[in-house]
Amino acid sequence: MQRALFTLTIFLNSALLFLVQPLVARLILPVFGGSPAVWTASMVFFQTFLLLGYGYAHLTTRFLTPRVQAWLHVGVLGVAVLTLPFALPKWGGALGSSDPTPMLLLTLSAMVGATFFAVSAGAPLIQRWFSATDDKDASDPYFLYSASNIGSLLALLAYPFLLEPLLRLRDQAGVWTAGYGLLLTLMVICALTVKRAAPVAISEAAVAAGPVVWRQRVMWIALAAVPSSLLLGVTSFLTSNIAPIPLLWVVPLSLYLLTYILAFARKPLLSATVLGRMAPLLATPLVLVILLAADKPIFAIGGFHLATFFLLAWMCHRRLVEARPDSRHLTEFYLWISVGGVVGGLFNAVAAPLLFSKLYEYPMAVVLAIMLRPRIANEAPQAWQKGLAVGTLAFTLLGVMLAQQVGMGQGTLRTLLTIGIPLMLTMVLMDWPVLSGFAIGGIVFVATLLGVSSDAPITLGASSDVRVIRSKRSFFGVHSVARSSDGRFYGLVHGNTIHGMQDRRNPGRPLTYYHPSGPVGDLFKAYSGPERRDNIALVGLGVGSIAAYGEPGQRMTYFEIDPMVLQIASDPTLFTFLRDSKAKLDFVMGDARLTLAKQADNAFDLIVLDAFSSDAIPIHLLTLEAFRTYLEKLQPRGVIAIHISNRYLNLQPVLKAVSKDLRLQAVLFEDGITQEEAAEGKTASIWVAMGRTEADIAPLLRSHNWSELYDEPVRAWTDDYSNVLGVFQMDD
Repeated sequence: MQRALFTLTIFLNSALLFLVQPLVARLILPVFGGSPAVWTASMVFFQTFLLLGYGYAHLTTRFLTPRVQAWLHVGVLGVAVLTLPFALPKWGGALGSSDPTPMLLLTLSAMVGATFFAVSAGAPLIQRWFSATDDKDASDPYFLYSASNIGSLLALLAYPFLLEPLLRLRDQAGVWTAGYGLLLTLMVICALTVKRAAPVAISEAAVAAGPVVWRQRVMWIALAAVPSSLLLGVTSFLTSNIAPIPLLWVVPLSLYLLTYILAFARKPLLSATVLGRMAPLLATPLVLVILLAADKPIFAIGGFHLATFFLLAWMCHRRLVEARPDSRHLTEFYLWISVGGVVGGLFNAVAAPLLFSKLYEYPMAVVLAIMLRPRIANEAPQAWQKGLAVGTLAFTLLGVMLAQQVGMGQGTLRTLLTIGIPLMLTMVLMDWPVLSGFAIGGIVFVATLLGVSSDAPITLGASSDVRVIRSKRSFFGVHSVARSSDGRFYGLVHGNTIHGMQDRRNPGRPLTYYHPSGPVGDLFKAYSGPERRDNIALVGLGVGSIAAYGEPGQRMTYFEIDPMVLQIASDPTLFTFLRDSKAKLDFVMGDARLTLAKQADNAFDLIVLDAFSSDAIPIHLLTLEAFRTYLEKLQPRGVIAIHISNRYLNLQPVLKAVSKDLRLQAVLFEDGITQEEAAEGKTASIWVAMGRTEADIAPLLRSHNWSELYDEPVRAWTDDYSNVLGVFQMDD
């Protein structure tokens, strides 16, 4: 009975902990926006309060008995009830402040600080209390951590697949509050159980183990940090380079939690040693796959990334379990695991974008995981084995130099010859984790330094022979400028997606989604002459293609969230649309919904929204509240044009629902392309135009390319409700 009680309690505690962040993120997004400062401040807040919760659990364990600690925590949970249900404070918000960080931290503290702190301490505390019961496994309560992670996993899956599609935010907050009430009840029962029970005697083995030393703590941190970094690395790589599918991040995070479940199970399936033997068989080829920038076939390559990540994370977490201390040091153990998770997360999210121009942190984490494998060989590596490790680096370096001398271009064959062979040789060193990791890491470093790796397989116009000539990285990812081998086409690339292109032979003609024969060309043709719109708001910059439609006397104001994109688009050695535009151009940096809201009412007669491609769909720009803001900034006869081309989301029904609720007239232009148009740089696209009356969109209807949006039983998205799964599609 005790075991069932504590298992249910830790399960519910972790489920609630995992539901907090997506729920709160949805609450603050419309008010604070999605800028890097907001995201980073939110991450720092949650990581800080998580550490505070684990620190509180550890300190109270040192100074209080389990029964006193249990009732203290019940009191902490009871006080936190006063902050429920979650709601945005009336004074919260970023409007009128250039730096949202102070107000955001204050808002998050008021909204969720007390409850997140209380719940974050639950998992280690519940295990500690269980160790003070009379259960037969009380001396080794770590198996309860599997139940904790099962709760986290189910909550992770429940939010996007169940709660978000079915419930409004206020109802989600109500469900969370009810769950918290149940948790408080279970905690009270647990406290009563601990009070009645006598602590289990410490075993002789535990006494013989002695105190925890810093070498152990450092190893715990490393074994937690590397899987955390791997999780973020593989997620970023998959969603930008392989398949930018919405909600794809759920898969690696689910696998990450599953590794904890398997690692902390009472009867583990595999030991760390067995997993360590298997790791190089997947990790070494994965490094080559990363350097080759292979992305097809999508499901095979994506599955290989995920399988390797799963194995490496499982191995590290299993090593953690095998290195766990006795239950006297349980809370300290979890504190250092938490520190490791924070280190891995902050390295990828904060440090890596500042240090690296590409996603180098991903192969680095793979190499570190190889080094963290349990040592298999009992003897030290011999001289010839050390020589082989150094020799692989020399082979790589000389091979690249020779390939360059004979004129072998950058590509798959050169990478296979100069990198693939040395990587395969490192398999001989697999019994020595540090030595093999050193060799593989050195090969990756040489490949990176000399530019051996292949570029993303993309096509610019008719040319598939494309080279990346510049890469820059911001918070939003890696932005690469690619050039066709004949120097004709330049394109802005994010992963394997092109976000703008220019033809140097005809630099004044917009390409890709903005081609003159497509919807954008039709839009500016329809609203020219007597119907011309002189004040235009453009949400999303790309390479500045729409600026090519600018005419003397027009003012175009770009609203762009990423300063790096503005730097690239403004560089005339790369793209010249902005430099050559005949219109007056202005640029407003920041989240478009917030910065547009600061503009004067009736300031624009045309608003173009172009921020909805791939998986990075800013939901808060598509809600009824957002469109009400656009209408306030739009002149009486103004028009809103929305670019909704997307490989995985069908946004037509969402916009149809918005137009019905706001009584707007909406039309659609779904444009295809011929082979000849594709060769000259045009891309198929889908655009929607909205006006208050049919007369406002009449100029578009004259071209006969625009038609009514089809009607589906889809509810309009609001700041309180959205359903991405409801519009998901897999057409490529």
